[in-house]
Amino acid sequence: MIDKKKISRKELLKGPDEFMTLSEKVALFVSEHSKAFKAGVTALAAALLVYLGVTSYTHYIDKKGQTAYNKAYHEVMNSLNQTPEKRDLKKAEDLFKEVIKDYGFSKVSLLASPQLAYLQFQEKKYDEAISLYNAFLKENPPAEYRDMARLAIAACHEEKGDFAKAIEILQGVTSAPSSLFREEAMLSLARLYKLANQNEKAKETLEKFVESFQNSPFFPLAKAYLAELS
Repeated sequence: MIDKKKISRKELLKGPDEFMTLSEKVALFVSEHSKAFKAGVTALAAALLVYLGVTSYTHYIDKKGQTAYNKAYHEVMNSLNQTPEKRDLKKAEDLFKEVIKDYGFSKVSLLASPQLAYLQFQEKKYDEAISLYNAFLKENPPAEYRDMARLAIAACHEEKGDFAKAIEILQGVTSAPSSLFREEAMLSLARLYKLANQNEKAKETLEKFVESFQNSPFFPLAKAYLAELS
């Protein structure tokens, strides 16, 4: 006959380890490793303080950088609204340089370089603009910003009269089906082909545009360009 004698709690705790509850095991483990646990909690608290400090500083820098960027951008708009003889972009240039120098860790600092490059373009300093745009590309910006920079670099080469280099850059943009600026690049490419006396290539590019982008706002313009070449 099976012995149904009741086992006391005291006897149960003296039994094998499998009878010990999970909470009792945890309590025992913590008790035996109290120093390690205290050190771990201290390290976690210190890491949390560092994280909060870095986050607060980053937020502060982003806010200050955005304010400085807005000030520089506002100055650009004011200057460009002036007549060419009254236009002075030097102050705007200095303000964007301050954004790069003083708030290099802010999110907007990445956009300060192409803005500065655009000002160089406006002043016909095309080599300086190209250098700034290339420096921007080395920062690996989002795809849409990369394509905008490439379009701007192509425009710089066009202004310098280097149609071959401009065409090469635009071909790279138009060859990417996912590019958000593929339509603009194709129209610019067709125009450059025409300037470079490559009318057949210009026509082929425009025909491809008309076939691929029938709902584009640039469709009438492409049709007009194509009519001129036919």
